[in-house]
Amino acid sequence: MATKNAAADANQDAVEHRALGPETVPGLIVTGDHIRAQGAWMLAALGPRMKSLRRALSAAPRDGHWDLSGLTALDSAGALLLLDAWGNHPPARLDVSDAHRQLLDELHALERARLPPRRRLTMTGTLVALGARVLAGLVAARQALTLLGQLCGELVALIAAPRNIPARELSATLYKAGLLALPITGLVGLLIGVVLSYLSALQLRTFGAESLIVDLVGLATVRELGPLLAAILVAGRSGSAMTAELGVMRLTEELDALRVMGVAPVRRLILPRVLGLGVLMPLVAFWTSVCGIVGGMLVADLELGLGFGQFLAALPDAIPVGTYWLSAGKSVVFGLVVGVIACHYGLRIEPNTASLGAETTRSVVTAITLVILVNALFAIAFRDLGWHD
Repeated sequence: MATKNAAADANQDAVEHRALGPETVPGLIVTGDHIRAQGAWMLAALGPRMKSLRRALSAAPRDGHWDLSGLTALDSAGALLLLDAWGNHPPARLDVSDAHRQLLDELHALERARLPPRRRLTMTGTLVALGARVLAGLVAARQALTLLGQLCGELVALIAAPRNIPARELSATLYKAGLLALPITGLVGLLIGVVLSYLSALQLRTFGAESLIVDLVGLATVRELGPLLAAILVAGRSGSAMTAELGVMRLTEELDALRVMGVAPVRRLILPRVLGLGVLMPLVAFWTSVCGIVGGMLVADLELGLGFGQFLAALPDAIPVGTYWLSAGKSVVFGLVVGVIACHYGLRIEPNTASLGAETTRSVVTAITLVILVNALFAIAFRDLGWHD
């Protein structure tokens, strides 16, 4: 292997001497602890010989006598190559011209400034950081509860005076977050139904219980997967959009302008979004569940020979009426949770683009996490109440 590398380097040297001239070809001569660099250590000349020079530099002793007086030219690429070989610590015995030494010193200083010393972790510092995180979480929870209280107050005021309901903003939320979300929620529901039915069919066929696929797909889709998938998709699609919209309004000071004009931002901007999500989520969840059942029907027909008529005839007995009410009820809660979280993080955005991206990400992550948590609480609570049949 070493013979092949030496032969390749010799051939490369011959080609470069003809192309560049012997005085410009970069090279490194190692004699014991004496290392002599020669030629032009510049990017254009270093490129073809980078691998061989790196091998030679790694084999050269770092604490040896480095003679760079034979360099005809040196740029930042060559200087960085040398500093990298030295571990960013120039050797004590170094012969180099004043101009080249200045370049090496400047790059050495830049490398040291770019890598600040790592701070050691201490118990006090860890506790302070943990306390800051906890305090920030408590402040955020207080702000969210304050927003929730304002929403409740505005809702009571609108119930007392229905003519003040912001119908245009409410209808816009229903259209953007509801109607426009039907294609993606329907597609995801259909695919989940197909996957669930296909995997179930493989097991049910083994035990001769093909007819139970109706109960499995119907109950799982209507009670759990439909509302949960719809809420997650709406949180990622519409919740992030709401957070970004409110954040841009803060950046452009539109919220301040509304307050100056005597318009309450909570009533005009936040309440329609939260109410809209609460109203549309049961419908989107039902649509997702229907698409999931359709996907299950297709697989049941293809894999188990269970026709559409048989599937639909067995579906009412497989899904109790209480399951539909439970699905609709927790879908409303999911919509309200997504709306409140999206608006809360939108109002927290500071006047810079970095905050806009960070708070939008936190909004989606928090909303999805809370939706899954609330769904788990619903499952536990209503199982204890006997709604699991």
